[in-house]
Amino acid sequence: MKTPIYDFISRYKENNDVRMHMPGHKGKELLGFESYDITEIFGADSLYHADGIIKESEENASRLFGSGATFYSCEGSSLSIRAMLYLAYTYSGSCGYVLATRNAHSSFISSSALIGFDVEWLYPSSLSSYLSCIISPAELENVLSSVDKLPFALYITSPDYLGNICDIKGLSEVCRKYGVLLLVDNAHGAYLAFTDEKNHPILLGADMCTDSAHKTLPTITGGAYLHISSGAPKFFIENARKSLSLFGSTSPSYLILASLDKTNEYLENEYRVRLSDLISNVELLKSRLSLLGYSFLGDEKIKLTIDALEYGYYGTELGEHLINQGIVPEFYDKELLVLMLSPENDENDLNALYNALAMLPKKASIEKLSIPLNPPERVMSMRDAVFKKGELVNIDDALNKALAFSVVSCPPAVSIIACGERVNQSVIEISKYYGIEKLYVIKEKE
Repeated sequence: MKTPIYDFISRYKENNDVRMHMPGHKGKELLGFESYDITEIFGADSLYHADGIIKESEENASRLFGSGATFYSCEGSSLSIRAMLYLAYTYSGSCGYVLATRNAHSSFISSSALIGFDVEWLYPSSLSSYLSCIISPAELENVLSSVDKLPFALYITSPDYLGNICDIKGLSEVCRKYGVLLLVDNAHGAYLAFTDEKNHPILLGADMCTDSAHKTLPTITGGAYLHISSGAPKFFIENARKSLSLFGSTSPSYLILASLDKTNEYLENEYRVRLSDLISNVELLKSRLSLLGYSFLGDEKIKLTIDALEYGYYGTELGEHLINQGIVPEFYDKELLVLMLSPENDENDLNALYNALAMLPKKASIEKLSIPLNPPERVMSMRDAVFKKGELVNIDDALNKALAFSVVSCPPAVSIIACGERVNQSVIEISKYYGIEKLYVIKEKE
């Protein structure tokens, strides 16, 4: 497979031309990569008006993923999510609402605030974690068959941060029955197109989905995709670049574009075999750890989500222990430890992880604090809330006030309460449990 972006940049570097253009480093290496860092010079194409090497590279990616069209993002899935929702909203006639699972990433919240669409939340039948919200096709059918007005789209996060995967095929069939678009935040699942099952959302019926290439593929941070299904309305492909340009920087990183481009070559030539080997090795690792008493959550084959409480430790204890052993996890909180793997983790890495976890003897399980979430009352739209004056207050002082803006960090960038909702006691208790001490609420009139 050709790598047109990378090849262009490499040739430009070798020519050693005098650079009378941005960026200001002029190719002089302070960090070691500047000579590959260019801007939209003659021949380099332009991301949001692509008709040359970028378009060719994106078409390569589209063939690899099996989409109707694939577009690059240099600003992660966050940009792709906003573009995807803008496309769906404008296609609907700029009216209606999105039906969304409650564990949506903060970029979904900001999309609602910036674009102005309304949201109706879906809650899971059992809330084990605010990071998960698995909705079955039967539950979706029940919702859609009972609403007075259908949403223009269903928005789900799959895989979620803990590795849970929705029944995309089943959900897509229900969506088609009711004429509702299916949009998927697949930021954690770019690799799913290359497993033996090929259970990537765009192959299972999603109209559009986003992937963060940098999360599971060997792409540098910021590289992501917006995938549009071949069966989706042509409007989406025709207006995708305009939508991306509305929210994206006019100065996309060519280092990220080149990385996405080289990733295509890697995916075509060796990735499937290496991914298959990793999946087998991870299964073996999980079996070995299970014999020690560890238990796991989630469906993903290359993500380990350990139930720390069941093993007798807090997730923070496991996370800090691994860091002390030279192993840096993706995320941990009071209950869980999340480890994200890729084919770039070799057997030595997996053995080091096993040895580090095996150092800790199993103890009596810690009972999980059960705090049922009382769904907060919505008092205004997310758009109205975000554009109100706000103030950061201690969590106990937030009771009965409306959230102006989510201050949750990334990871995991999932908020317990959405902008425009009133803080109730259960929100305060759950927030405290997860170590959230302040909330940004709408400022009362002085």
